[in-house]
Amino acid sequence: MTMKLVRLELARDHDFPNGSRDHGYEFVAPLDEEGHILPEEWHKVRDRCRVRRFWEGEPDEVGHLVRKPGGSWAFHYDLDGDVDDDEAGYRFQTHLFEPGEYVSIREQDDTLRTFRVVAVNELE
Repeated sequence: MTMKLVRLELARDHDFPNGSRDHGYEFVAPLDEEGHILPEEWHKVRDRCRVRRFWEGEPDEVGHLVRKPGGSWAFHYDLDGDVDDDEAGYRFQTHLFEPGEYVSIREQDDTLRTFRVVAVNELE
């Protein structure tokens, strides 16, 4: 199993026509050689599967990558523990986390945004 640090940056949208390097996420997850999240391995190391949401002008939010009933993935923040505030990864269970790929996340305000995978680095 290889633990990876994945960096997602906001892709272009109506609010950010050029995308943004200052808005995104970094998270740690066990990935296979192709870049898929490994659910069985995640279960063994879930305490290490952290996420940091960085958004210009706002304090960083820190939490965990969690698996929801049915097999979907979300970012759960540690500040208040309210599962209603989880940010759901759209089809994270099938997406490749590899530079140049795109993924979508439904944020706490129910906005679905697209992010580009800009880096995937192996952790020691």
